[in-house]
Amino acid sequence: MPSDVERPSERAAARVSDTNRSGRHICMVAYTEYHTDARVRREAETLIAHGFSVRCLTTSNGSGQRQFTLEGVEVEELRVPKYRGKSTRSYIASYGRFLLAASVACLRLMRRGELDVVHVHNIPDFLVFAGLLPRLAGRKVILDVHDSVPETFTTKFPRAAWVRKALCLEERLSALVAHRVICVNHPQRDVLVKRGVPNTKTFVSMNVPDPRIFHRIKPADCVSGNNALHLVYHGTMAHRLGVDLLIRAVARLKRRIPGVTLHLWGKGDDLSDFQALARELALERHVLFEPAGYPLRELPARLCPMHVGVIGNRRSAAGALMLPVKLLEYVSLGIPTVAPRLETIQHYFTEEMVTYYEPEDIESLTEAIVRLHTDTGLRRRQTAMARTFLARHGWERQGEELVAMYRTLLGS
Repeated sequence: MPSDVERPSERAAARVSDTNRSGRHICMVAYTEYHTDARVRREAETLIAHGFSVRCLTTSNGSGQRQFTLEGVEVEELRVPKYRGKSTRSYIASYGRFLLAASVACLRLMRRGELDVVHVHNIPDFLVFAGLLPRLAGRKVILDVHDSVPETFTTKFPRAAWVRKALCLEERLSALVAHRVICVNHPQRDVLVKRGVPNTKTFVSMNVPDPRIFHRIKPADCVSGNNALHLVYHGTMAHRLGVDLLIRAVARLKRRIPGVTLHLWGKGDDLSDFQALARELALERHVLFEPAGYPLRELPARLCPMHVGVIGNRRSAAGALMLPVKLLEYVSLGIPTVAPRLETIQHYFTEEMVTYYEPEDIESLTEAIVRLHTDTGLRRRQTAMARTFLARHGWERQGEELVAMYRTLLGS
């Protein structure tokens, strides 16, 4: 059993009992591993804190445990493991099995009178059809778009133009089923609206860190006491996210900063390729992998000793719409960040808030890291300015707006 699983306290149990009487039952559907998905957990726990009852249907994490309660959220792992690979057919088959299992679970909850809202997290969008029959029976349906599917899949699996058209059609049909479509940032919403999703259905809930976990730690607590340069990237190990570019940059940096170390935490389809690249470039002492990553609540302590956060996203249709949550976590902890000059990042962050480099340009990336490393004043000014983003868009505000949207949807 995972170490952070807990039973509800008496107070939480009383709150759930009140929720049962009020009839505000939410079933979240997410093709993900619940323990490690910060956005799904943050939204679910926020709703729990405001008197809703939340059950989350997720993929199986292979531990053998199917149901547990975490921070008041009831989690049910369906008997479908999350597929990790590069086969389009296998992805679709896995999504299909999960959709079927989630649909059956939603109908079971509806028969028991424990379903008022089906809140579906993509990818894929068509998981929203798990809420089709409940919608016909008068329940509400929400589609939460973490990533825009046409851009994401045409970047990950390049194919003919008809594939993109089919994915855009899937997006519009999925949005038709939903009463609300949640977008993770304003540029993404603009793209969805241009493709036919009604603006009146859209709602922006940004993927910002949970302030209960990610909060500013005094810089003095994070000084390593030597001349080393610790770079960090945590998240999915994928070519489209430019992890290989970060490794190649370290090969150049080590000649100028012998104490440089790049910490890569996470797993993904291309992890073995990145490990091979590090060996090929003789970077075993300079690039350290932690494929298991770290539990969400341990991340701030693990990130604290890091000097610079690095974002490697390539220039692509999907990359242009992404505001990497890891960037926002670095900002929350006061870690200065080097980021590619991409549309959505630039929408929210000025030149004074992050150190930019030209996407996919290793020389530009290297120089940006050196500039940030050698200029103490720049690091201090950047981290101070970057926190203005949280003042405008932090979860304290985002969470309240999410709860208000739910209450409006349910007429409560």
